[in-house]
Amino acid sequence: MTGLCRAILLLIWLVMGGPALADPRLSSAGAVAELTIRIQNVSPRGGILRLSVYDKAHYSDNNSKPVASADVNAIAGETTITLHGIDPGSYAIETYQDINANGKMDTNWAGLPKEPFGFSRDARPRLLSKPSFETVKITLTTGKNTQSIHLQNSVPMTGRN
Repeated sequence: MTGLCRAILLLIWLVMGGPALADPRLSSAGAVAELTIRIQNVSPRGGILRLSVYDKAHYSDNNSKPVASADVNAIAGETTITLHGIDPGSYAIETYQDINANGKMDTNWAGLPKEPFGFSRDARPRLLSKPSFETVKITLTTGKNTQSIHLQNSVPMTGRN
C-alpha cells in the first residue's frame, strides 16, 4: 500500500469517528454507571435537597468539587435523584435538606446540624465530624445502581433556623 493510500485511509478513519474512546465520559470499556438515590425522611418543611457524590481522594476535603451532584426541590417523605455518566468505582454520597435555601448546611452554636442530612449506607457522624470514607463507601458498577439514604435530624424543629 502506498503512502498516499495510507494517508487517505487514516483521514477517512478520523473523519468517521476515529478511536472508540472519542466520548470522554466513556471508560476504556465504554461503560458508565447510572445512580438513582432515594432520599427518605424528607421533611415537609420544603427547601432544596442538595446531594454530592465524591471519590475517596476528594471526600475528606469539604471544599472539593464532587464527581457528580444535584440540587432538586425537596419532596416531603421521599425525593428521588438520578445521576448519569459516572465512571464505575467507589464513592461516598452526602446530602442535606437546605430548608431555608441559603446554600449551606445551617448549624447551631456547637456546630451541630439544624437541617436534615444523610450519608450513603445511612452512616452516622461521630465526634462532630462526618463518617470516614470506608464507612460510607459504595461501589458503582456499569449500568443502573440504586441507593437509599434516610435523612437524619428530619424531625420538624421549632424556632428559627
